[in-house]
Amino acid sequence: MSAAFLILDDNDVFADTLARSLTRRGFRAVVARSGEEALAAAGQESFSYATIDLQLANDSGLQWISPLRRALPDARLLVLTGYASIATTVQAIKSGADNYLAKPANVDSILSALAHDGAGEDMAAEAAPLSLERLEWEHIQRVLAEHEGNISSTARALNMHRRTLQRKLAKRPVAK
Repeated sequence: MSAAFLILDDNDVFADTLARSLTRRGFRAVVARSGEEALAAAGQESFSYATIDLQLANDSGLQWISPLRRALPDARLLVLTGYASIATTVQAIKSGADNYLAKPANVDSILSALAHDGAGEDMAAEAAPLSLERLEWEHIQRVLAEHEGNISSTARALNMHRRTLQRKLAKRPVAK
């Protein structure tokens, strides 16, 4: 019997490509486009592995880590994101994820990250000083996490106009 692999990702191309690649490697892949779909799938069968996209269409993948961890206590959970932030990495691991990996990620790096605990290799390799824009982004992400994703209360805490905060969040600085 092949190991079951749950993919929580709303990016159709990425999710379907990952599912095909995993199937070729002998996994039984199930794609969920929302957290609700993922929880329903976890209630119907036991998965050995799961990837959770951080940025879903209507919500954050972070809010689905704990419920999926409860539904799948023995599964290895990996958070995937198009932009790796130190604040979200810490929050993902504290919520129950086994590892965290920045996109673009291929099936080899995903399987490797699932085999190891802690932050992904991309995060560990980041030793160079961060740019001012990146430091500001990290600070905003930390405060946003402290306010549970509430833009208005985060803007108040940062003493910043809500629209200014939204513009900064939409920009996403480069990794270095």
